[in-house]
Amino acid sequence: MKQAKHWAAALALVLASGWSALAQTISSPNKGLQLHFSLSQDGAPMYRLSFADGQEIIRPSHLGLEMTDAKKSFDKGLEVTDTKESTFDETWKPVWGEVKSIRNNYNELLVTLKKKSNGDPIAIRFRLFDDGLGFRYEFPGGKDRNFYVVKRELTEFAMTGDHKAHWIPGDYDTEEYDYQHSRLSEIRGLFDKAFTENCSQTAFSKTGVQTPLMLKSDKGVYINLHEAALIDFPAINLDLDDKTMTFRVELTPDAQGNRGHIEAPFNTPWRTAIVSRDARDILASKLTYNLNEPCAYETTDWIKPIKYVGVWWEMITGKSTWAYTDDLPYVKIGETDYSKVKPNGKHAANTKHVKEYIDFAAKHGFDAVLVEGWNIGWEDWFGNSKDRVFDFVTPYPDFNVAELRDYAKSKGVKLIMHHETSGSVTNYERHMEKAYKFMGDNGYSAVKSGYVGNIIPRGEYHYGQSMVNHYLHAVKEAAKHKISVNAHESVHMTGLSRTYPNLIAQESARGQEYQAFGGNKPNHLTVLPFTRLIGGPMDYTPGIFQMDVNKYNPDNNSHVNTTICNQLACYVTMYSPLQMAADLPEVYAKHMDAFQFIKDVAVDWDDTKIIEAEPGEYITIARKAKDSDKWFVGNVAGYDGHKSSFTLDFLDAGKTYTATIYADGKGANYKTNPEVYTIRKVQVKKGSKLSLTSAPGGGFAISIIPNKK
Repeated sequence: MKQAKHWAAALALVLASGWSALAQTISSPNKGLQLHFSLSQDGAPMYRLSFADGQEIIRPSHLGLEMTDAKKSFDKGLEVTDTKESTFDETWKPVWGEVKSIRNNYNELLVTLKKKSNGDPIAIRFRLFDDGLGFRYEFPGGKDRNFYVVKRELTEFAMTGDHKAHWIPGDYDTEEYDYQHSRLSEIRGLFDKAFTENCSQTAFSKTGVQTPLMLKSDKGVYINLHEAALIDFPAINLDLDDKTMTFRVELTPDAQGNRGHIEAPFNTPWRTAIVSRDARDILASKLTYNLNEPCAYETTDWIKPIKYVGVWWEMITGKSTWAYTDDLPYVKIGETDYSKVKPNGKHAANTKHVKEYIDFAAKHGFDAVLVEGWNIGWEDWFGNSKDRVFDFVTPYPDFNVAELRDYAKSKGVKLIMHHETSGSVTNYERHMEKAYKFMGDNGYSAVKSGYVGNIIPRGEYHYGQSMVNHYLHAVKEAAKHKISVNAHESVHMTGLSRTYPNLIAQESARGQEYQAFGGNKPNHLTVLPFTRLIGGPMDYTPGIFQMDVNKYNPDNNSHVNTTICNQLACYVTMYSPLQMAADLPEVYAKHMDAFQFIKDVAVDWDDTKIIEAEPGEYITIARKAKDSDKWFVGNVAGYDGHKSSFTLDFLDAGKTYTATIYADGKGANYKTNPEVYTIRKVQVKKGSKLSLTSAPGGGFAISIIPNKK
């Protein structure tokens, strides 16, 4: 009752401030959504979003930006000088993706405004799609109107109720948190528990949350809030007013406390709301990509989807180390003499061991091998705010670059470089050109970069404007050397892979590594596609088959909170053109029958069907492999498991297929019995029905291969 009074009061306030009866309205192409724009009585821009039947999705919400120079603020005192409506409809083909082609169809409203006091212009561009809304601020520039310093952004998303949400704590530095599921009104009380320790973190509010944010109303409306085309601007979080259930955009500040420096002409990133009464539409939406610019490269044939293995999981579990020696408390690049120290005997990135991974990759048809810990400097790399931490070109004594380059080439396997920066961006940028040239000279076509720890320049945050610019700078520079980038600990993805498709994946969330750091929630993989993956593909590193981590390292008692079949399903449900088989070859040797699915499954697709989905509970997806008639199906389930029953209506008529079904075995459970599974083959055709049960924290995977005539 109290909450209802708050909402009524908020609505009365909006009406009192003059939500205009002359509000301009546009509809989505299919007429299912409506966007309404108006100015309040004091000249503040406002919008609301509704279904065509009148049901509100976003209540009247403020727009605008406040500048450090109040005279330059666009908060109130505005007047409309022009409006234009237009329609756009195209179909474009991604370099890689979940589907062969993407339709980009929207109706647009461009509102041009100026400040009454000084005539400063600004425009707000709205694009309304069948599945949601995007809008941004545009600064045309002009004499004495080119430079602005943002104090805060005033954009709001006013919710219609106390929605349920899958959220992580608002933070300027990390997204590596377990998701919480609660009412919006419960965020404040849960925040401290949710704000778990990380290498670098900065909270700003006990009601702050990150995007993409997944919401569901009591009327069954799914809402996903995020941003698109994040370029030259700070990344957003959202801060909730839990009395009115209104989110306001929280921009990441710089070291001086400013929230963005604008040099006009300039367009901000898009603020987005994907909406539907069907959860499957959220996963299928391409709105985020459609709000990005077309591909910036003339040729893209050098950008290849990759399935890889690597020297990583054994280091994450503590079985092996990144560092070459335990004798050095301090390393000075260019001066420390590694020939005079004793190897620790646990360094994983040595020539002999990497050759074993190359052999494994070649034998089982993998494209590449990732090698971490190959370069000098790992002995004192973290926690020292050290600037000159790595040089990215000098190997440890036991890692022969030329020998491994030639050996990998002889086996038809690529090597993936690793560039950990330890947050020292100044150091990385001074070495970047040399490092990328070194990669090119030695046959490396992809790099995994990392930004663990606090940022240098000191005082900057991972998601501030300067770091946003750095991440994109690295991608553009890499492209000059035909290198693809997989960045870890970087800013959330916002669809930029459409424009820069060598941004092949990122981490930017709590990944598989946390299974070796105490574990992830067993429903984690039913949430990530609705949150993190809305902006682009994730390097989640699936494929763990041995769930008791102490079997790798007796000192680590962590447990991987999934079943083997849940791990298999990830290759379908967790879309990425960069997929790792993360476990050790000796572990896969014990389960070669299940490993067959990882060998078979594609990493690039012509078509995708979202069969069923509910965030936090279950996801079932079918995908058709690129330039193939093969289909693959994956299901991941949460705490309660899931019973699936679906029809193979996506198969071609007149063909028969062999479906190999990898399912949780009898008594399977993510905690107590995670490694049992069954494999069976059945003959199927278009219209065949399958019924399968996934265990708690479990899943299933299916390969559907056409029979030869």
